[in-house]
Order: sequence, then structure tokens, then C-alpha cells
Amino acid sequence: MLSKAQISLITSLQHKKFRKQHGLFIVEGVKSVLEFLSSEYQIHSLYTTAEARTKMGNLPQKLKCITITTNEFQKISGLSNPQGVLALVHLPTSESFDWASLKQQHSLLLDDIQDPGNLGTILRTAEWFGITHIICSMGTVDAYNPKVVQATMGSLARIKIYYTPLTDFINQADMPTYGALLDGKSVYETKFGNAGLIIMGNEGNGISKEIIDKVKVAVTIPRIGNAESLNVAVATTVFCSEIARQKLGND
Repeated sequence: MLSKAQISLITSLQHKKFRKQHGLFIVEGVKSVLEFLSSEYQIHSLYTTAEARTKMGNLPQKLKCITITTNEFQKISGLSNPQGVLALVHLPTSESFDWASLKQQHSLLLDDIQDPGNLGTILRTAEWFGITHIICSMGTVDAYNPKVVQATMGSLARIKIYYTPLTDFINQADMPTYGALLDGKSVYETKFGNAGLIIMGNEGNGISKEIIDKVKVAVTIPRIGNAESLNVAVATTVFCSEIARQKLGND
């Protein structure tokens, strides 16, 4: 049986303030929880219904696993259609940048992305195309927001995410910077090389002025139709796909 304290703790983690205070975040769904169980993340506890527990296979003996009723689960779930599996996961400790690794690959720089669904989709897309380092501005939505975690479908368990002032990071990185802008060279004609920083801007305002000043190569996605703009997650997919295509030697 769930206690009021447990319900209060879990529901509070919908908010960044309490995720930071307790050092925990929520992962929901069978697939996503299994991804985190097999990752480097540390699982605090697991809550499942009896029916959902059968889908989880063999769990680590040391894992704190609590079986609850469907009605109890609905009290802690943030989903409209709960799957009956919810894990509390420890937030990772802050890491310093692995410059040796960063300078040998492409990384995404996200400038004030606000929508949790967009960030989650970007993280999932990046991981699909082999981009494993994501650098977020301090104003970007929290990657451990439950809606972001849900949208990544487990990809969050395998990528590195950093929050830092982007201007300072770009200055320190001293790498080629490619900015997604309305005016620039076609993404399909741009040579991205073997490493660089791909900058994607805010949903409504694009890349901020101070970051635009750091862009070495302005890159655009050619428009054929009449739409005014592309969703930032869709635009990121186009960039990641083209970078991957070039790396595969198909240019």
C-alpha cells in the first residue's frame, strides 16, 4: 500500500524544484524503465502493478520493488494511459566536459528550447544518429522533466546532457560552429566535417543574438512550400540526418 508520504514525494517530482531537492526524477513505462535499469543510472525504487510486473523480467535482487494496485498507480502516474510501471531514478552528478571526446564528434547545442516534447524528440533523434553529447543553455527546459523523459523513449539513458552558459562553452570549445538559421548555406551543401557544434534555437525566437555572433557557418533548410518555419525538433532531425549521411560517405 502506498503511503501519503510516498504519493507526495512522487507527485512532487513533476516539478524541477523538487527533483533537485530530492535528487530524483521519474521514468514511466515498461520500455523506458528497462532502458534505465540497464544503464549507468542508479534506480532508487520501482513501483508496478501486479500485471505490469510480469512484463519486467528478472529484476536485480537489490532493487526496491513495490507492487501496488491500479488505483494506487493512477495516483502517482503522470500519463493519461499508465502502463503500470514507474521508477524513481537518481539524478546524475554534475560532470565536467570530456573535451577529448567532444572535439572528435558533433554535438548539439540547444539555445533555450522550451517545449518538453521538442527536447525529448531532439534527444531521441540525436541518439538515433549517433550524437551523444547535448549541450543545453541554462534556459532550456529540464531534461529530467517527466514529459521530456517520456518523449525520449529511453534514449536519455544513453546520452550525455550538460547545462551551461553557451557563450562560455563555445569560446572554450574552439570548434566549428554551425547555426540553424533562415538565411544561410543549404544544409545539403554544407560540409560538416568530422566534428563541430550544431546550434539549434528557441522555438519562437531562434538562436539568440549573443550566440548568433558565435556562429561560423549559417546553415538553412531549403524551403519549397509556403510554411513560415519548421518545428525545431524536425529541423534538428534534418541536420542530424545530413551529418550522418556525410559520415557514412554517401555525399
